[in-house]
Amino acid sequence: MKGISVAGPGVGAVRIRSGSGIGRTALLVVLGIPLSLWPAAAPAGSFAPSETIFPATTRAWLSVADPQAFQESFDRTQYGLLLKDPVMKPFVDGFRAQLRSAGRQRLGRLGLSLEDLEKVPGGEIALAAIEPTPGVLAAILLVDTTGHEAETQALLEQVEKRLGEQKATKSAGPTAGMQVFKLPPEPNDVAAKPRQVAIVHGGGALVVGDSPAVVSQIVATLKQGRKDSLASLPAYQAVVARCGKQVPASSAPLRWFVDPLGYAKVHQAANPPREKRKGPDYVAILSRQGFDAVKGAGGVLFFGNGTREAQHHTLVYAPPLPGRQPDAADRFDLAARMLRFPNADRVEPSQWVPRDVSSWVAMHWDLAAAFASAEPLVDDIVGEKGVFDDVIASLKEDPDGPQIDVEKDLVACLGTRVSVLGDYATPIDVDSERLVFAIEAKDPERVAATVAKSMATDPDMQKVESNGHVIWEMIDRSSAIPKLEIETPGGAVAHADHENDAHERRRKLREKEEKLLPHSAVTVAHGHLLIASHRDFLERVLAASAGEGSLASAADYAVVSGEMKKLFPSAVAMRSFGRADEAVRPAFEMLRKGEMPKSKSVMGQLLNAALGDGKEGSVRAQKIDGGTLPDFELIRKYFGTVGLGMESVAEGWHFAGIALPRSQAEPDVARRPATPVGR
Repeated sequence: MKGISVAGPGVGAVRIRSGSGIGRTALLVVLGIPLSLWPAAAPAGSFAPSETIFPATTRAWLSVADPQAFQESFDRTQYGLLLKDPVMKPFVDGFRAQLRSAGRQRLGRLGLSLEDLEKVPGGEIALAAIEPTPGVLAAILLVDTTGHEAETQALLEQVEKRLGEQKATKSAGPTAGMQVFKLPPEPNDVAAKPRQVAIVHGGGALVVGDSPAVVSQIVATLKQGRKDSLASLPAYQAVVARCGKQVPASSAPLRWFVDPLGYAKVHQAANPPREKRKGPDYVAILSRQGFDAVKGAGGVLFFGNGTREAQHHTLVYAPPLPGRQPDAADRFDLAARMLRFPNADRVEPSQWVPRDVSSWVAMHWDLAAAFASAEPLVDDIVGEKGVFDDVIASLKEDPDGPQIDVEKDLVACLGTRVSVLGDYATPIDVDSERLVFAIEAKDPERVAATVAKSMATDPDMQKVESNGHVIWEMIDRSSAIPKLEIETPGGAVAHADHENDAHERRRKLREKEEKLLPHSAVTVAHGHLLIASHRDFLERVLAASAGEGSLASAADYAVVSGEMKKLFPSAVAMRSFGRADEAVRPAFEMLRKGEMPKSKSVMGQLLNAALGDGKEGSVRAQKIDGGTLPDFELIRKYFGTVGLGMESVAEGWHFAGIALPRSQAEPDVARRPATPVGR
């Protein structure tokens, strides 16, 4: 008999490469392959809710309970209409073909492609990354196939054929009806481990995974679930309690959960690098520095809630340590104490924020606590105790340095409010992105004096007068955001094995950061320390006027602000606003030109770091062909406005965001200069 067929109630386990399954499932959602959410919104299925089936050692989970309703709700949004617009058809078709090719390259040896799952779900579809034993990562796909048995059987016949073409050997598994396919190791596999694909199908359920033992456990608990399940975890329960009640009864949400450090650790252990890497182990460092206080994160995403195109809620679960108060400075230990974001009654754009910016975000952060907590983190990253204190002392005492007391002359003079403004200059090219970071100053005069004292000793900075303000601008070399030569937490620091001298460490720090914002400029104005990626954008901020010239007076901002206040009626720690068309356009144009890997934007550089080969100076090849994208003006109408908020709560941080259609956005206003200065 052809294919794979069993009589028992089960689901097959097709190996989805460890570490990549969750990401692939997210792609399925974007492309229209459904997934699921909160039990109250889910139709009756052929098995218990997946969160009660997957074990407590689940490190990541993604689910859609009603895939068809989820897909239909997405199709009704402007994003769904965008994908169906005829002008997008060449790109969408090409992108899907590319995904099919990539899917077959990665999943083909397992007998699957991304499109195989489109016609299979009849109910919930869920994907989980599980740690059955320490350091081992198993990927499990669970699908309710009710009403789609014929399609599922046809798929499994095709799977068996493909696996046979890959010289897989088939045998019976430890569970009745299970078929296990053993395949040769993947090319360049460091461990050279044979791969396995375990599949069980029956009773309206399909289970596929890369561990026969884990698949057996899943099959055994399909109907009744298990006591030690994902749903039993306090972190998961907190997510449901905070986010689940936000989902309207008529919505079909996508749900997700992840144990951040737990997943990072097992992924690291299960996927050793092909080449030995130098430098700090950041996963281990975060664990040592108290960031394991973050026990989990999860939430919901749904479409079409009234006037809102999309809405999402997320809880980062990080309760205070035993015996600590939720709002206390010592809520956590060591460097994790820098995670202190006090709520404020009002978080609105300052009057000097230009009306036409692409994006704005402001948050309240206890900078004094962050600075006080930085020492153990920096020392741990460097690998040498006392480095942080040594650098701070050198900034004060070194006769060739700025001779400033960082804590007294700078940190103590700053407030808690930090804002980031985003925009771009035209014509759009690799260097179009514009950013301004604004840090509230409690004592602007002293901060300005500190800036002047520091910059005056830096031969790479020049003093520029502009509209009555003194701006310090970078000269002829790349540099990160000017940090007054202060090695604050989060910067790239050379390892102590190679750098033992404080001066050399500071030099290396600057060299490592120098490509981040190559045209930096800094000043003190409007009661804030302003640090910009480019002088032309900084000058726009300095010239902005209150009233009609301010973002706070814009009609589209007012609409988003009103909706956000419904989600957060009381104090919040963070608020943001964005015009999706303007935020997307720079990346869209770079993608269309095939030059996204060359982008000097922060996002472009992060993508290069994440997707490139890791070699110094190399530029990755663009993986998506954007040559068939239409003129942006033809699709601008599909992009509206977005908002995000965050409140500090007793159990961590609650985020919520919305997307509104363009019909609620204000008309276009006069925009950035066509020929910006300081390029």
